[in-house]
Amino acid sequence: MNLIIDIGNTRTKTAVFDSGGQMLFYQPVPTDTLPDFLEDLLQRYPVTHAGISQVGKQIDGLEAFLQNHGVAYIFINTGLNLPFQTAYRTPESLGADRLALVAGAVYRQKNKNTLIIDAGTCVTYDFIDRNNIYHGGAISPGLQLRYKALNDYTEKLPLLKTPPNKINLTGDDTQTSIHSGVIYGLANEIEGFIVKYNLKFDDLTVYLTGGDQKVLDSYIKNMIFVSSKFLLLEGINHLLNLNK
Repeated sequence: MNLIIDIGNTRTKTAVFDSGGQMLFYQPVPTDTLPDFLEDLLQRYPVTHAGISQVGKQIDGLEAFLQNHGVAYIFINTGLNLPFQTAYRTPESLGADRLALVAGAVYRQKNKNTLIIDAGTCVTYDFIDRNNIYHGGAISPGLQLRYKALNDYTEKLPLLKTPPNKINLTGDDTQTSIHSGVIYGLANEIEGFIVKYNLKFDDLTVYLTGGDQKVLDSYIKNMIFVSSKFLLLEGINHLLNLNK
């Protein structure tokens, strides 16, 4: 069995896959609690290999922990055997999360023009063409960064969080105006990217994933895309299997 670990800035997503690629377990945990959580998890599943994507802080002792439990592991990076070619000018600067997302898309469907949108702390846009060549994409601030920027760089605007219910396009006070600007602003950005890629590349498949995917789904319903909560974890698992 494969243990998949996606280490973020505040949360770490964990999953266990069987040899057939079926996810048997999934749970996000606070990053600081990961070692204790893994101790319990490895008692429940006979894990032999681990794939780790690390874009957040380094967790001291993680490698020693896996070694002590007899788990062979890899960190996702551009030095691995990848299921695609890359035309990115600085491949060494590519984040592990972006590599895994593209690998996940290729695992699901090869030889298709594909745009992968990951709505997390940052929003990343990654494009791979029908010849399985990865070209790059774009990076912009995610929802929480936008809220934080409005608070950090102004004197009077409050720090808000994403509301649980859908908000109106026209805000009728300061708080609802901020929500409208942040959420509809990002939704319109995503729609704009999808439109531009559709004009440039025919037969385009679009994936929307990431922590804010569920929030944004209801604001961009007029666009055709595939919502995929576990695309990154699937990609890490695919890369792990290719590099065992």
